[in-house]
Amino acid sequence: MDNNDIIDLFYKNRNEELSIPMAKYMKNKFPFLGIKTPERKELYKEFMKERKKDTEVDWNFIHKCFDLPEREFQYLAISYMNAVKKLFTIDDMKRIKNLITLKSWWDTVDSISPIVGSICLEYTDSKEKVVDKWIFNENIWVKRVSILFQLNYKEKTDTEFLAKAIINNSSTSEFFINKAIGWALREYSKTNKQWVKEFINNNELSKLSVKEGSKYL
Repeated sequence: MDNNDIIDLFYKNRNEELSIPMAKYMKNKFPFLGIKTPERKELYKEFMKERKKDTEVDWNFIHKCFDLPEREFQYLAISYMNAVKKLFTIDDMKRIKNLITLKSWWDTVDSISPIVGSICLEYTDSKEKVVDKWIFNENIWVKRVSILFQLNYKEKTDTEFLAKAIINNSSTSEFFINKAIGWALREYSKTNKQWVKEFINNNELSKLSVKEGSKYL
């Protein structure tokens, strides 16, 4: 099954009835084919099985999926990225950043974020050379990733970097930033409650961030 085959397969399995509530859930920002996650995974199962054998990232396929209007194709691109995430290097970070800013909403951005996290674990200099600049980016979604990319790091979390990302973005009324701050703190509190407790007590954060970050304290 090649790239065109999987795209055709998705179109053949569109469900107009389901596409309406799915689009509504995403504030009607994107059209949907109406393919729910379990069915989507079943449709691309064999395709991904083959693509895991790739020896280099197929950026043409990723861009093609992001160019298509229906949201399921962006999900397909990110699923492919996850399948080949070991192939990404620091040289791919610029392209990944561009994806973050393309058709941006929490669903795609938060799915790309762990891929950034994976790259930063493999190529440790990418955190300082690349993601550090994202903290100060004008785009809220790029900022959000700079806060969330360590979400699954647990004891490997760079708390100095996390603190820098939060402190430099805490003076905002932007919901998706304040929510990200709270989420990052809440998740890290499962590993180090004391650090999170002291951080919240010693820094001025939004009520939303404090509420979210304090959930397990």
